Amino acid sequence: MESSFHNLDAAGFLEIWQHFDADDNGYIEGKELDDFFRHMMKRLGPQEQVTEERVQRLKKRFMSAYDITADGKLQIQELANMILPEDENFLLVFRREALLDNSIDFMKIWRKYDADCSGYISAQELKAFLGDLFQQHHKDVSADKLEEYTDTMMKIFDKNKDGCLDLNDLARILALENNFLLQFKMDACSKEDRKRDFDKIFAHYDVSKTGALEGPEVDGFVKDMMGLVRPNMTGSELDQLRAVLLCHCDVNKDGKIQRNELALCLGVKP
Repeated sequence: MESSFHNLDAAGFLEIWQHFDADDNGYIEGKELDDFFRHMMKRLGPQEQVTEERVQRLKKRFMSAYDITADGKLQIQELANMILPEDENFLLVFRREALLDNSIDFMKIWRKYDADCSGYISAQELKAFLGDLFQQHHKDVSADKLEEYTDTMMKIFDKNKDGCLDLNDLARILALENNFLLQFKMDACSKEDRKRDFDKIFAHYDVSKTGALEGPEVDGFVKDMMGLVRPNMTGSELDQLRAVLLCHCDVNKDGKIQRNELALCLGVKP
């Protein structure tokens, strides 16, 4: 398949992605996926008859090799891995090196590159992020290439086309893993279940192991907690909700949320 896309560049890749991600949900799935592989079969063997059986066989072969998350969908990084040449496959940097395990690491990046604290990542701030990432992994990128990559990333991930990336846009770029809190039953009835869940939750967000949540630990907790009911939260909204949480939970006003403070706030006996 790779040979059929010889000389495909990032702009050409973007066209393919936008064509097949018809509902703009960040995946190629279902009928979109069948249409994609039907198109691929026509490119791979234009003289051969395209049958449903051959389409499904091709799909099975390539999904088993490239569907990293094994969810039956193609994410943009997975499609890049499938069809972009190595020197143009800058998107793989994010799959290979920037995959995040939690919202805390994500918020550290957000705070660092939202340099003007606007609640958004501008094109210039995104370029700084890309430049640092390439430098960190010893990948030489010219100024022109960095500009091109920044422009392409904005076109792919800036869903509302306002020239900025919000929290959700950056989460797609960084392939942020699922919300940690989704695994817990928020309506757990017994005291034992609630205490056990609280212990796991606090241990997850207290990455510094200080017995208190602070800085990006608070950010990560707020992002995941509010993400349960408001998945499309903006950076500005997160800041407001962070302030509300600190106001209610930070009893000793030290800018941190102690273990006992969070337990009290959530109605759990520490």
